[in-house]
Amino acid sequence: MASSRHGGRRFFYYISPRPASFPEHGPGIFIRMARHNDLGKTGETLARRYLEGQGYRILEANWRYRRSEIDLIAMDGQILVFVEVKTRGTDIFGKPEEFVTARKEKLMVAAAIAYMESIGHDWELRFDIISILYRSETDYQLEHFPDAFFPGLEG
Repeated sequence: MASSRHGGRRFFYYISPRPASFPEHGPGIFIRMARHNDLGKTGETLARRYLEGQGYRILEANWRYRRSEIDLIAMDGQILVFVEVKTRGTDIFGKPEEFVTARKEKLMVAAAIAYMESIGHDWELRFDIISILYRSETDYQLEHFPDAFFPGLEG
């Protein structure tokens, strides 16, 4: 594994022999998608199954607006719910839900407003967080935080 800096952030990538079906990135180097991307998709799948099991109706997954993405948009009865899913393989650096920043909340709110305008929504809404500590398909902890934050309120 190697790392590089870009704009003050550190990105990790894996270098391995290049499979024939993938392009090279320099002489003999193949860069794989980082494991955390796969972990995030697994977490979103688990969150979706959980919400559906709780009676939610999933409307959208990975809905994008400008520079933001809402992991899941669902209906809980008559309430429109915007869900951020955070999945981590360890809690050594903190619980997954602690990684939802104020900036992410602002981006979610902007995307939520755009989504509501696109569907003509004018009733109740909510912002939830689903936190997943994932070790394997059978060994994970999922926590759901309904009403995790409310736009315009700081606490």
